[in-house]
Amino acid sequence: MKAIRVGQHGGPEVMRLEDLPDPRPGAGQVVVRVKAVGVNRVDTYVRAGAYPRLPDLPYTPGIDAAGVVEAVGAGVTRVRTGQRVYVAGSFGGTYAELALCAEAQAHPLPERLSFSQGAAVPVPYATAYRALFQRAVARAGETVLVHGASGGVGTAALQIARAAGLTVIGTAGSDKGRDLARREGAHQVLDHRAPGYLDQIGALTGGRGADVILEMLANVNLARDLKVLAPGGRVVVIGSRGTVEIDPRDTMGRDASILGMSLPNATAGEAASIHAALGAGLENGTLRPVVGRELPMMDAARAHALVLEPGSYGKIVLIP
Repeated sequence: MKAIRVGQHGGPEVMRLEDLPDPRPGAGQVVVRVKAVGVNRVDTYVRAGAYPRLPDLPYTPGIDAAGVVEAVGAGVTRVRTGQRVYVAGSFGGTYAELALCAEAQAHPLPERLSFSQGAAVPVPYATAYRALFQRAVARAGETVLVHGASGGVGTAALQIARAAGLTVIGTAGSDKGRDLARREGAHQVLDHRAPGYLDQIGALTGGRGADVILEMLANVNLARDLKVLAPGGRVVVIGSRGTVEIDPRDTMGRDASILGMSLPNATAGEAASIHAALGAGLENGTLRPVVGRELPMMDAARAHALVLEPGSYGKIVLIP
């Protein structure tokens, strides 16, 4: 099979398309013929060697994919050969024509969705769901502010929060991104490139503030987030690219919480709960993954550059 390989940590140029032996499933394992691969920012951090958990070199990048089950090992009962699935993690990476994963990592992909949409599900939607409900414990009737609402995690959070009965405020940096945020469920949309845009949160919430904030760039926004929280408000830090200085008194006066979140910290039980909820939403049409761009697998380096650029719009997907 063809697969992208990383032999040393560095820039996007360290990724190479190589030939590897086809994987074979062991007991409880599944081999998926990959039709689409989701590109995540965390893929770029791992490639650069700037992530707490790094695989041994050389390795194949990728967490997310969608495709068709090609083979199953002994004892597999949840999926069958020929079934359409999305893949949330694997044993050897997903930037490849074939992916070997545990049975619990392969989830049914409804016919209503394309493979590219399926590849846009695992990390973005699981991250949004875990942030909202397993970390912030968001409740219907609360107000959630979603930074970067036009990106993969952002659009997922809009759809999930809106379906759960929350009032949703999104931010985006372009007209195109703000239009997308409105279409995907935001009640109100702010331009996060406008000076003082967070000052509008008070007026939009009747002076109360946001109950939950999903923060994609904490090193830029966290100090300001704390000033627009409601009493008992929670900020979930999903992403950060550096350090930040905050005033702890902004948390004290509101009984506010700053909650870190990393998807790999989810227990097996939490992961199963996440994907049960996502599966229901995909099946009934509540969740509608947005694909912003499709690129051939050989353009993985370009995809890694694009996923870090501002003005994100939906999910970047690689096609083997």
